[in-house]
Amino acid sequence: MFERIGDLLIEDQILTPAQLEDALNYQRRHGGRLGTCLIKMGLVSEQDVARILSRQYGVPALDLQTVEVPPAVLKLIPRETAERFQVLPLSRDGSSLRMAMADPTNVFALDDVKFMTGLKIEPVVACESAISIAIDKLYGSLDYGQDQIQKVMQDLDLPITALEVETNEIAGMEELEKAAEAAPVVRLVNAILNEALRRGASDIHVEPYERILRVRYRVDGVLQEVMNPPLQLRDAMISRIKIMARLDISEKRLPQDGRIVLRYVRQNKMKLLDLRVSILPTLFGEKVVMRLLDRENLRLDMEKLGFETEALAKFQEAIHQPYGMVLVTGPTGSGKTNTLYSAISQLNTAETNIMTAEDPVEFQLPGINQVQVKEQIGLNFAAALRSFLRQDPNIILVGEVRDFETAEIAVKAALTGHLVLSTLHTNDAPSTMTRLMNMGIEPFLAATSVNLVCAQRLIRRICGYCQEEYSVPARDLIELGFTPEEAEGFKPRRGAGCAHCHQTGYKGRVGLFEVMPMDEGLRELVLAGASALELKRKAVENGMVTLRRSGLAKIKAGVSTVEEILRETVR
Repeated sequence: MFERIGDLLIEDQILTPAQLEDALNYQRRHGGRLGTCLIKMGLVSEQDVARILSRQYGVPALDLQTVEVPPAVLKLIPRETAERFQVLPLSRDGSSLRMAMADPTNVFALDDVKFMTGLKIEPVVACESAISIAIDKLYGSLDYGQDQIQKVMQDLDLPITALEVETNEIAGMEELEKAAEAAPVVRLVNAILNEALRRGASDIHVEPYERILRVRYRVDGVLQEVMNPPLQLRDAMISRIKIMARLDISEKRLPQDGRIVLRYVRQNKMKLLDLRVSILPTLFGEKVVMRLLDRENLRLDMEKLGFETEALAKFQEAIHQPYGMVLVTGPTGSGKTNTLYSAISQLNTAETNIMTAEDPVEFQLPGINQVQVKEQIGLNFAAALRSFLRQDPNIILVGEVRDFETAEIAVKAALTGHLVLSTLHTNDAPSTMTRLMNMGIEPFLAATSVNLVCAQRLIRRICGYCQEEYSVPARDLIELGFTPEEAEGFKPRRGAGCAHCHQTGYKGRVGLFEVMPMDEGLRELVLAGASALELKRKAVENGMVTLRRSGLAKIKAGVSTVEEILRETVR
């Protein structure tokens, strides 16, 4: 039976009973090992704790300040494992591994390291803080040097320019460039951001796996692998991103979300870029996803989004109604937010009070009252909506109708003189009405409140520099949805691949839109409990262009390819 560390410290007259009680109260409030708490409170020294731990567990104590560990031994235990268990490999003797531990009785650490290395573990005691310092010092020495980082940069074929983190006190560009030159990891992260900007990426993924570190960009909606930095840079890269996003670099067990605002120079002009950062712990380390929100890529001109002429006229008519609901539907990443922003930009006048509840607020629009939803403090979409109704609004934008409460308040607002714009996750326009009723909205409320539903997808545009015609059998075009007359002699286009599109054949994206205005016939079907299929049949009779037909129009116009339409639509 081990004697408790507190009792041993009192026995050696290093600690008084009153001080021990204070330390135990501190431990209850802040967590952590008692020895670490005592050191933080300044009641004992690290040497005292190490000596007592050695006596408590009957294993040698070691001062890690001057320890030298061979790189081959360090590589036996990954840094992540060392940090998780607060252990440090010291030396190997045949089939035995000598390892410093803050808690030599931690059987999980002993078993994991034994299984990982296949070696017998001989523990020695060291303070937790001393182990943390030694891990940073010794594993940091394994990081790749400046010349190897430069090789990674050369593989990317990038000019390394400084990216400036927007803060209250902005450092000069010269200072940033000096810092970038002095810190290889900073330069690598800058290079990754630079390349993402150059390629027009919407997202950056930094993904750790057991043996590789992968960086991917989402360009025009499709992920592309761009590089594999050395695995040893994983922790340093992620820490750098966390620092930029003002996140807790010591928290590696829980997801974190943050934001980076960068200044960068393009075409001799200083520009701002907003990055939303999401950190998620995975099996082999923390995965980072950064979403690049570039205001210049926000298209507020609805005529350039990809609407067919008649569909655009119907949509604009609906958003200019004094009340009612307009719903935009589609999966994540289908451009719903852009469509809604375009709509409210048209409606934004000095005489109109527009209020939005978003999660997150992706772009700041002047003249519009935008509210960031914060679920953790109770500010959800429903709570924001209730508050909006006391703010004398004309137009309300709800980022997403996720539940019955939000849907109910939105419907009531639409029926009491407000124009409500929102999004839903459905496959097409007709199934949106069914979705509302499945959420608990009465059919008569759904039928009377909704003015129009617009379903949409984003597809890639053919690169204008390398597009070419090619032959497709008429039967394949007919199977796709073309009429025999349309298919006869028609040659679609595709991109051959060039430097402008990074050999993909695509450059940019365009929308497919399925616009369904709610007329009396459709409302009667909703009241009668008609299925989504029956609603679709009636809407097509009324002239609705389906997503597939919208895609076929893009193929005929030489805007996109057969493969893209097949990927995003069904007949």
